[in-house]
Amino acid sequence: MWKNTLSRQSRLCRLPVTAARQVQLVSKITSRPLTQAIASRTNITSISALSALSRFQPRLYSTESATAEATPEVAPERSNEPVTKFRDLRRLGVHENIVEALVRDFKYEDMTEVQSATINAALKGKDMVAQAKTGTGKTLAFLVPVLQRILEQDPTLASRASRNRARADDIRAIIMSPTRELAEQIADEAMKLASRTGIVVQRAVGGTRKRQMLQDVQRRGCHLLIATPGRLYDILSDPNSGIDAPRCSALVLDEADRMLDVGFDKELREIVTLLPPRNQVQRQTLLFSATIPKSVISLAKSWVDPHNFEFVQTIKADDEPTHHKVPQHIVSARGLENVFPTILELIEREVTAAKEKGEKFKAIVFLPTTLMVQLSYYLFRSLRNNDRWIPLVNQIHSRLTQDQRTRAAQNFKEAESSILLSSDVTARGMDFPGVTHVIQVGTPPNREQYIHRLGRTGRAGKEGQGWLIVVEPELHATRKLLPGLPIKRHTDLQTPQLDMSNEAVKDGSADGSKHVAAVLKAMESVDPRNLEDSYTSLIGHLNKSIHNSAELVETLNNYVTNLGLKEIPYIAPAVARNMGISARDGAKIGHKTSFSDRPSSGDRFGDRFGGRSQGGRGGYSGRSSDNDDPFSVIRDAGDRPSSGGFQRGGSRGGSRGGFGDRNGSRGGFGGRSGGGFGGRSSGGGYGDRSGQRSSYGGSRGRDSGADF
Repeated sequence: MWKNTLSRQSRLCRLPVTAARQVQLVSKITSRPLTQAIASRTNITSISALSALSRFQPRLYSTESATAEATPEVAPERSNEPVTKFRDLRRLGVHENIVEALVRDFKYEDMTEVQSATINAALKGKDMVAQAKTGTGKTLAFLVPVLQRILEQDPTLASRASRNRARADDIRAIIMSPTRELAEQIADEAMKLASRTGIVVQRAVGGTRKRQMLQDVQRRGCHLLIATPGRLYDILSDPNSGIDAPRCSALVLDEADRMLDVGFDKELREIVTLLPPRNQVQRQTLLFSATIPKSVISLAKSWVDPHNFEFVQTIKADDEPTHHKVPQHIVSARGLENVFPTILELIEREVTAAKEKGEKFKAIVFLPTTLMVQLSYYLFRSLRNNDRWIPLVNQIHSRLTQDQRTRAAQNFKEAESSILLSSDVTARGMDFPGVTHVIQVGTPPNREQYIHRLGRTGRAGKEGQGWLIVVEPELHATRKLLPGLPIKRHTDLQTPQLDMSNEAVKDGSADGSKHVAAVLKAMESVDPRNLEDSYTSLIGHLNKSIHNSAELVETLNNYVTNLGLKEIPYIAPAVARNMGISARDGAKIGHKTSFSDRPSSGDRFGDRFGGRSQGGRGGYSGRSSDNDDPFSVIRDAGDRPSSGGFQRGGSRGGSRGGFGDRNGSRGGFGGRSGGGFGGRSSGGGYGDRSGQRSSYGGSRGRDSGADF
């Protein structure tokens, strides 16, 4: 006892003074000693999170060996000494074929901090919640122990020849990801890592042909399944699928905070009921997340084994987060119609600067709705026909097939210089090498999503830039949403403040108006229905940041008329009622009569509100347009319908509406409490909407606002 007390005190002494004092307070409050893994590192960033974990787990950070019930049947003897080189994983009992794949195929040498910390712990059979910054190699951190666990469960799978004996009902491990793109990325890496073994890796994601996937699994079998939650539930609950997991001994949730954040904890638990009970098959659960909000704490309490659990935190108390290192700029545009010319001017300036330095320009442009992504893609493709200096343009969003999304992602990954126009499906976890710029359009849905998007650049120690373009009526809401971030106002661009109703600006004769003229010329080649559809899709997005309905309608009307639309689009009556918009605000209320009766489909971000609004499947729904995936709203970041989104079911046939949160409580876009998309409290740092302490720190001011 005395020895343990002295050991704890000596470790606390190595912490920074503030962190050490906080740990002592947590220990005093919980009346439990905090053991080795809490105090042995200086990387504690969220004492509130650790306190919550400590309350439900008296042996949370214990170094005691795993119990016999929690270890695989054939676990080898392992050294307790941590390793930092991939080649040294042999000392921990990792199979030679996995080590060879890491060292010879991947050509990896040194582990990142999260890899060293988590692989060492996970190989002991412990359940785990691991937090590490994006871009630090979390995928390998859980793939190595998962593949090793499969081999320990069945050593015959170490031989490639065993693939010929694989069955569809022999799934040994499942990895769940919130987005299709991330699931595909994990699957590709898993297949490479397992290439020297007999482990068969399969993927199950929405947007792909279910029958073809089932046939492939029946033909080749499956040991490791990487899936999105909706498709996973679909195949496991289908008695005719022929796919089962009676021996599943490992379950991984990547981007665990996002899984819970979209409000599908109940559905995830239903998936677990389709797996063998833990008292029958010993199952290891690994939760990986870039942030540790309270929702993940709640998830951990019910998912992990409280007697064989470890929390791994690789973010030091004094470590500056990545989003503070990336230079960030905000540009205020006169109106929405100025956004496209502003993007064009910014890209031309940055491409020129990159060429002068002998560097490449590679940018992701995040747009607020799927239909605006589509419009942007057609516009920039038209622009590129006239100006070949514009880099190759790709698009990714929910309305594309999975093959199209995969191909676009691969094209962008392989390109040295390119532009990716995207909805939030690529905001989390995706590793696109060499991204130099992240450009975000419109007020982000919340602080956390802004940071995740920004995290696509400045990865692995490389430089990058962040740009945020908002219209002037959005500035107030944006300031409240993003306090404490090093965002600087940028006023050097000419296009953002030009009056695009001025004829001299339109024809390019006014100073600094050449980008406006280029955009208007390119718009002549774009189907005007795309511009009309983007109008409808943006209503929900702007409603959360522009609270004056007349100002909102004026912003939208100027947007389409100044970009060449002859008439203002109709707003469906149900949409107008739910948004508090009337004809007095300048809106045209009624049913769509222009162009065609084609329904204007929508997006998870708010543009599905009003999409398909003239009958049929109807208005905004918490569900995805991907038919194969009943939970597919999980898969795209930014599509959360809960507390601040629309009621699931939405306005069927443009009638009922349902503007409210998933639980029927208040919420709404920009609700005054922290439950909406960003809320009004604007407190909290990274990963916290409620104004409470966050996992990455940040300003707590209630309405302190930002510096820009």
